[in-house]
Amino acid sequence: MTIHLRNLSPQPATLDPEARTVEAIVSTGADVKRVGYVERIPLENADLSRLVGAPVLDAHRASSTRDQLGVIEAAEIRPEGLWVRIRLRSNPSAQAILDDIHNGTIRGLSIGYTVEGWQESRERGQRVRTARRWIPIEVSIVPVPADPGAHFRKGELDMETDEQTIERPQEPQTETRAAVNAEIRTIAETAGLSRAWADAQIDAEATAEEARRAAFEAMRTRSAETAPRTTRARITFDHDAPEVVAERAGEALFARIHPEHELSPEARRFAGRRIPDLAREVLQLRGFATTSATDDTVITRALHTTSDFQEILGNVLDRSLRRSYEAAPEGARRLARQTTARDFRDKKAIMLGASPTLEKVEEHGEYTFGTIDEAAESYKLDTFGKIFGISRKALVNDDLGAFDRIAANMGTSARAFEATQIAGLIAANPTMSDGNAVFDAAAHGNQSALTGTTVADITTDLNTARLAMRRQKGLAGEAINLVPKFVLVPPEMETAMEQALSQVQATKTSDTNPFASLSLIVDPRLTDAGQWYLAAEPGQIDGLEYAYLEGAPGPQIETRAGFEVDGLMVKVRLDFGAGWIDWRGWYRVG
Repeated sequence: MTIHLRNLSPQPATLDPEARTVEAIVSTGADVKRVGYVERIPLENADLSRLVGAPVLDAHRASSTRDQLGVIEAAEIRPEGLWVRIRLRSNPSAQAILDDIHNGTIRGLSIGYTVEGWQESRERGQRVRTARRWIPIEVSIVPVPADPGAHFRKGELDMETDEQTIERPQEPQTETRAAVNAEIRTIAETAGLSRAWADAQIDAEATAEEARRAAFEAMRTRSAETAPRTTRARITFDHDAPEVVAERAGEALFARIHPEHELSPEARRFAGRRIPDLAREVLQLRGFATTSATDDTVITRALHTTSDFQEILGNVLDRSLRRSYEAAPEGARRLARQTTARDFRDKKAIMLGASPTLEKVEEHGEYTFGTIDEAAESYKLDTFGKIFGISRKALVNDDLGAFDRIAANMGTSARAFEATQIAGLIAANPTMSDGNAVFDAAAHGNQSALTGTTVADITTDLNTARLAMRRQKGLAGEAINLVPKFVLVPPEMETAMEQALSQVQATKTSDTNPFASLSLIVDPRLTDAGQWYLAAEPGQIDGLEYAYLEGAPGPQIETRAGFEVDGLMVKVRLDFGAGWIDWRGWYRVG
């Protein structure tokens, strides 16, 4: 008798181990059940402007760069859902994840996002919250995804047949029951079936041949159950694992600081806990005795004997910093395009001209070659940062206000620093690779004198600036037809510009305001009251650009127990750079 066994090797077909890339669907827009309501994030309401270059995290942890597994290289909405291409890092933890994806033992994905507005409704008696506009800011590889349709693309089970042939001697004409039972147990072991299955066959007094048929049926059923009808792997994990505790306890502390935050069901275990209580629990999980220990002793020991407590504090600090960083005003930063840089060397931005004009090909004629003109500008990233401390007294006193004030101030400061760098580039009017300043009336045709500050004067200047932008030419002299979108002004020009851009109820066509569709941006970092700017949408044409180090967008936090400082030391690091790529999408008045 011959038994054939097949090995199943689940492997995403889009996985490229050499390039360390894999494609995935990270959201299908499926409803997610929350406590007391259903959350709905329609894909058509997604703003993907921040997703390319965003980090790929380990289970939504973002307390340090160790939690960074990779980066999003590309993203778009497809019929099957929100598609991304992920590039994983080459460090050991990311390589381990890559191997697990290759083996099919990790298949869960989730997205982190911010929502700019909710619409409330009720469906079949249940509360439904629908996001009017939501912004994905990270993708995580997780054990159990909230969206059952999230998966690595083409993760079908490839039926690679590693066929094993097991020869069994022909049964003698007469066999004792003991011999049959032994044969049944051998069949069960060979087919990977449990001892309970073998016992059931023996209790039913099955023959060896009947047991073989039953084994084949059990194997067929098992194969069907592991087929790709299931869209996510059911992987269990230790709820007391350090990274899990840090994520959930950090969220619970954050919810104490910000009661409006809706606590996830997983974090409710830590709801209402004081900082000393969490330190005590971390020590107990690590086997340290805390009976009769004071809060001061518990916190000191937790800071210096295990990193788990630092991870919890780092998690809530990062949440508070991110919250203030995202909420801080952007100013001129809104007019620049975000990208990433792989390292700290000069980042060369290649600007391509329009494709060559198509030419008629006569019958039996030859196609001619065309060329694309290009120009290059460069800038580089620098590292900026600061270390601050949270005192042991604040921790013992459970002073959550210290966390919120310090982290919020650092988040606001980081955003203000970025905005200052960008506003400085605008005001400085630096020289570009062609030897001319960004704003140059003769060489670039993107500057004119200020007519005045009345509404009529501003309207005249707007008309001149808009016409000049429309008439701009590409690298090869081709028309590019730029559409102005934003007006950037210093505070002194705010009121007059608002009046010039205001929408009026016109009674005849000649009274309509053609500039009412322009968006006004005021930046107090612009100090020349006699200069203002017109700019195209950053996505329409290269212009002003800023970049973060790949996989680390925005400020990053690291924590460690202080020795010089009695408490927790927190380092905020920002790898950031900005520069001009092209001048055609901007115009300066004044």
